[in-house]
Amino acid sequence: MADMIVTIRFYEELNYFLAEKYKKRRFETSFIKGTTVKALIEDLGIPHTEVDLILINGNSVSFSYKLKNGDRISVYPVFETFDISGLTKLREKPLRRIRFVADVHLGKLAAYLRILGFDTAYYNNFSDIEIVECSLRENRIILTRDRGILKRRAVTHGCYIRSHSPKIQLRESLNRFNLHKTAKPFSLCPRCNKVLIPVSKEKIMDQVPPLVFKTYGNFCRCPECHRVYWKGTHRENIIKLFKDIILFSNQ
Repeated sequence: MADMIVTIRFYEELNYFLAEKYKKRRFETSFIKGTTVKALIEDLGIPHTEVDLILINGNSVSFSYKLKNGDRISVYPVFETFDISGLTKLREKPLRRIRFVADVHLGKLAAYLRILGFDTAYYNNFSDIEIVECSLRENRIILTRDRGILKRRAVTHGCYIRSHSPKIQLRESLNRFNLHKTAKPFSLCPRCNKVLIPVSKEKIMDQVPPLVFKTYGNFCRCPECHRVYWKGTHRENIIKLFKDIILFSNQ
């Protein structure tokens, strides 16, 4: 039996994943009977979590659509500004509360996200299976530089991080999920990811340097690691670090 053929084009940042000869153009590719559009997309190197809309012959379809000879396919990335609510949903439901789980290569990004107040699970010994299980169990978006994780069938929400630079990785994450206005800086412990709890000066007298105790009036403590935080020069240094990535009040 002769191979069946479809024509396909990927738009915008999805071209990042393609071989050079396929970028920003419509091209033909073959498939065998029974192949789903999801399988074809991932065979071409694109994790399904990066896709938000698929049009075949002008109609919106789901990942489970089985390809037919001659289909014309257009594949679009996650939309940030366009309302596609009337079209076929590729995921069962959005995550109403944005929470992340980062892979073992993204420790610095995880710390940055926590400093900005975004709940981010991270362990430097997390296996791929544990990352996926954490994502499903706790409704977390997977952040990873491993395409293989995002191609796992069970994964519903994920983002492939393109840059090697933690600061640029943070910018990618903020832009992808439109988080600029929802940051709550210094509300989480960067080490433990727990919500910081205000604590009276008297209770932490022996846990901070005498000059810090004398100079500052407001303190918070992590309920997990018991580390104490205050609005010192370290806070100003962090604000300076992020000023070219996100603007937030330092009051």
